[in-house]
Amino acid sequence: MSIQPDSWIKRMVAKHRMITPFEKRLVKKGKVSFGLSSYGYDLRATNEFKIFTNARSVIVDPKAFDAKSFVDHKGKECIIPPNSFALTRSVEYFRIPKNVFGLCIGKSTYARCGIIVNVTPLQPEWEGHLVIEISNTTPLPAKVYANEGIAAVIFFLADEAPEKTYKDLSGVYSKQKGIALPKV
Repeated sequence: MSIQPDSWIKRMVAKHRMITPFEKRLVKKGKVSFGLSSYGYDLRATNEFKIFTNARSVIVDPKAFDAKSFVDHKGKECIIPPNSFALTRSVEYFRIPKNVFGLCIGKSTYARCGIIVNVTPLQPEWEGHLVIEISNTTPLPAKVYANEGIAAVIFFLADEAPEKTYKDLSGVYSKQKGIALPKV
């Protein structure tokens, strides 16, 4: 496997519509940057958030997830309570080719504020909007911005295709369009 540069990403976007919408340059001006970078793509958070709360005293259980464990919020920004987290999704829709693997990591601008981003890997032949967990590790409320950069995806090109892809395995999160909640 090898990390792929921006010229390769542009070709994959043209050939497979790998990222839609696609920003062919890094947009910065007064924003947390997003768009094509040297060896990856900085994706944006949408304006839809699910902020976790313990106000209703539910247990977070991935096998029996209770939607009462969060409150919905839509807006230009989201305030995440201290030591809590929120879910959002990427503005971009991804279509990962059969011989490609993507790793998503948080942006340093947020990491320096104690805001940690967690996203699962982009498996070969997975497609959809990425669901993004944003953790506020600080004892203070933290602000994140919609339609600005939240995380970076680094793409790896495999020397050969895997025996089974996400599509072959009928993954439960395939073609997700909203903020998909845990499924088993």
